[in-house]
Amino acid sequence: MTRSVRLTTASPAETRALGAALAGAVRPGDVVALTGELGAGKTCLVQGAAAALGVAERVTSPSFLLRREYTGRLPVVHIDVYRLETLAQVTELGYDEALEAGGVTFVEWGDAMSPLLPRDHLEVELRLASPTSDPDRRGVTVRAHGDDWRRRLAAIERSLERWRATAGEAAC
Repeated sequence: MTRSVRLTTASPAETRALGAALAGAVRPGDVVALTGELGAGKTCLVQGAAAALGVAERVTSPSFLLRREYTGRLPVVHIDVYRLETLAQVTELGYDEALEAGGVTFVEWGDAMSPLLPRDHLEVELRLASPTSDPDRRGVTVRAHGDDWRRRLAAIERSLERWRATAGEAAC
């Protein structure tokens, strides 16, 4: 059973702040799978999380390099599997080594490699707003997979209140 929380952000700055709030719950070895449409704010969320984890350098999309690593209080590995065609390619990218390095691994398009995700992981789905609404607004669903992440998500829900989606916003 997964635990999920529906949230809404109204700007890139809010998406980064949400990433920072989620970073407060991560531990060494964690995987955060990012899903959603192209341009929905996956890298923006990682930027906020990485900053909260003490990464001083600029965090950019790994779309063409496929993997970027950053040094902070915890090592941050940022992987983009959008262009990969097989699960073997994810492994060749050093995914297993990233998990063993004791940092936090953020995987853009994590749903494409779901068989490789650990039982306990956090999934963050970002959705673009409808064309008639604010183009910076994002619907965000945070799903905790596994007992450990369900407990952690329950523990940080109060810190996520400012982004809580109302019934009308949940369909972003």
